[in-house]
Amino acid sequence: MRLLHTSDWHLGQHFMGRSRQAEHQALIDWLLQQVQAHQVDAVLIAGDVFDTGAPASYARELYNQLIARLHQAGVGLLILGGNHDSVSVLDESRDLLRHLGTQVIASTGAPQQHAVTLPLRGPDARRSDPHGASQPGCIVCALPFIRARDVQQSQAGQSAQDKQLALQTAIQSTYRQVYEAALDLQQKLQATLGRKLPIIATGHLTTVGASSNESVREIYVGSLEAFPTNAFPPADYIALGHIHQPQKVGGMEHIRYSGSPIALGFDEARQTKQVLLVELNESGLQGVTSLPVPVSQAMAALRCTLADLPNALKKIAADADPKRATWLDITIEEDDYLADLPARVQALVEELPVQVLRIKRQRGNSAPQLQSAAMESLDELTPQDVFARRLALETLEPPLQQALTERYRSVVESLSHPENLPGSAA
Repeated sequence: MRLLHTSDWHLGQHFMGRSRQAEHQALIDWLLQQVQAHQVDAVLIAGDVFDTGAPASYARELYNQLIARLHQAGVGLLILGGNHDSVSVLDESRDLLRHLGTQVIASTGAPQQHAVTLPLRGPDARRSDPHGASQPGCIVCALPFIRARDVQQSQAGQSAQDKQLALQTAIQSTYRQVYEAALDLQQKLQATLGRKLPIIATGHLTTVGASSNESVREIYVGSLEAFPTNAFPPADYIALGHIHQPQKVGGMEHIRYSGSPIALGFDEARQTKQVLLVELNESGLQGVTSLPVPVSQAMAALRCTLADLPNALKKIAADADPKRATWLDITIEEDDYLADLPARVQALVEELPVQVLRIKRQRGNSAPQLQSAAMESLDELTPQDVFARRLALETLEPPLQQALTERYRSVVESLSHPENLPGSAA
């Protein structure tokens, strides 16, 4: 069984006023080439296929194109919902897509619903079926992003520590029940097929020991920070999503984040993006190979003084593709407020194959803090920064400050993902 593990495509991402449509189209084209070159049996997307709960029409078109082209190639597809995905949007076409060889699991349900199989393709798929139908190649404990409300009931008076432990226990219990259903299915299929199928598990969450970055949204606000790896079931391979940086978890070969296939923030620009080619057989995991994804849109973050900026820009321009401008995030290290900073920067890049998407000013310690704060623009602050500074003006006890901060994060998360609002459709 050869499986491609990927995640966090974020189709429809609107990145500082720029569309990622061309990059995602290039990604789909490249992925189909890899499917053919490596004789892949199935593709697994471990959450966040879309960037928002209401994806743009072109994002849906890319989604449908991926499904149709994989179906034409005879390759199975399993899509898991992530915290950015809308359950209702993924579910609306689920039954139709099943006829195109695509399984979509958007939310948490009964354990048996999450124990699914992925098919083999090619001659091996038909070796034991007289009708030529595809045979299963592996069993998947197919769990999407697990919303707290789907696996537990909140209780009044719980401390933050109690809430964290309760959620961790609920998620661990969900994995255990689904794994038990997968073992039952494995036994039944072994009796029918005469061979033991490997079992893999999926997840869209943060695990203990995972390295994150600024592009990743907190998903369990004020409760579970990270899921311990020893709480996963003993599957042959665990395919994870949500963290954009590709990595082994705790150095373990069989627990992996594939990472996002394109850079979703400037902090990811230096990462080598990849998808993972996972090989399994009756004995379990045989190997994992990283397939680097070509960069179709160059990005770079510069941090320097205004005096050093011309030389820094020349270095970027020397490596830039003249046909496709490199996107830049520029941080100027200056104490003095410069009202004409954008104009100065724009004059420097006028003839270069670059596009400046963001300009920030990083102050040093020489200017008085109060004066620096007064000169700060909203473009240089996140919503969390603004709230933290407003909160600092109040005389509040630390527990109340923490509670208000968590409530604010929850509100921001709900506004970013409307389906999580009370009374909205799940």
